[in-house]
Amino acid sequence: MNEKKNWLQVLKFTLFSISAGLIQIGSFAIFELFIPNYWAAYLPSLLLSILWNFTLNRRYTFKSAANVKVAMAKVLGFYAVFTPLSTWLGHLAEQAGWNDFLILACTMIANFILEFLFCKFVVYRGQEDTLQENA
Repeated sequence: MNEKKNWLQVLKFTLFSISAGLIQIGSFAIFELFIPNYWAAYLPSLLLSILWNFTLNRRYTFKSAANVKVAMAKVLGFYAVFTPLSTWLGHLAEQAGWNDFLILACTMIANFILEFLFCKFVVYRGQEDTLQENA
């Protein structure tokens, strides 16, 4: 049963991450039209996807009643490390001639894997399935 639950979480996290990815790619494309600079387009599009993904995964994937402020602070802590590192690596890749959308795709894949692990084992550890459904 536990293995089935874990796979269901992976599936939900994947689907919500795809929707967040679409938001990130769409907003990145719009920002790129007006701001031809990788990091300046990347950061706001990342923030939009973080908010979307956090909201859906907290409620539906991990079903956690964990304090929202604490959980969000933990997620922001993750991004306090991930964002500067991914922005710097993205900038280096851009300077090396990589396509901005290829950089974004590589960054999003790394983000997907690392964020799931962080949420599962840090943010919601011991607090999964604590959200009571409203009748």
